[in-house]
Amino acid sequence: MIAYLPTAFLACSISGSGFVVVFFAVDIYEEIVALRRSGRRGALATITNVRGSIPSFQTSKMLVRDDGSIIGTVGGGCVEAEVWQAAREVMEQERPRMLSFNLNENPAHDTGLVCGGTLDIFVEPVLPSPSLYLFGGGHVSQAIARVASLSGFQIHVIDDREAYASRERFPEAVTVTAEDYATVFPKLTLPEDSYLVICTRGHRDDMRVLSLAVRQPAKYLAMIGSRRKVLTTCRELMKEGLDASLFANLRAPMGIEIGAVTPEEIAVSVVAEMIAVRRNQDIGGISKSRALDLLSALGR
Repeated sequence: MIAYLPTAFLACSISGSGFVVVFFAVDIYEEIVALRRSGRRGALATITNVRGSIPSFQTSKMLVRDDGSIIGTVGGGCVEAEVWQAAREVMEQERPRMLSFNLNENPAHDTGLVCGGTLDIFVEPVLPSPSLYLFGGGHVSQAIARVASLSGFQIHVIDDREAYASRERFPEAVTVTAEDYATVFPKLTLPEDSYLVICTRGHRDDMRVLSLAVRQPAKYLAMIGSRRKVLTTCRELMKEGLDASLFANLRAPMGIEIGAVTPEEIAVSVVAEMIAVRRNQDIGGISKSRALDLLSALGR
């Protein structure tokens, strides 16, 4: 009889009764790839430095998934419990952390073994590539796609014109969709860390897309246009029944103010703002002030 028990190590043993237990290896690196491809988060803990005796070894690794499950080990006991907690914080804050443990000085770190050594553990976030959804396939979107792709974003392009939503125009895109915007949105499964940029061929389509986009979970939502256009668009949508609070996270005019004029310059300003959002930086409070200013102008 054969039984398969998942573990992080490879082993095989045969009992006296002929019962064969097969443990099959789970490769941490393969699991990291699978985790990122599925759009999930995690944190990888690695023992980077060892002094003295510890209940593990240097380079030992433990992967903590976003559901709290783990693969591998960094020694067990209270040390591992602290690393698990730190890993949860690291994946939420998206910032790495170095942890140090002295098994001599802190009895709480007792793992059941007589160790007495010290160790350093580096915990780094494992994050999926953020997804950028570009609504509109014009020149500005082309430039944004190129810069954003180089910056680590997965590109998705939607335009209602087949001539603009094409692989030839967007070779770096993961998906290119030529379909009416209203029919596309119900088919999209947008994670909360999605980035949405509205850059269609005209005011009417921008307004249609914005009315749908503000109802979606997104980490970043931006629309092209002057301040006057933005206010006019939001006010028209409010007349149709949308609450002003829905525009609280809208970044429009989009991008960081650098005096951008050409599509390439606009792309740099927009992707720079996206990176700032991704890294939890508010560049001198500019984005927050702009959002408050927009809400104030809308009379909220």
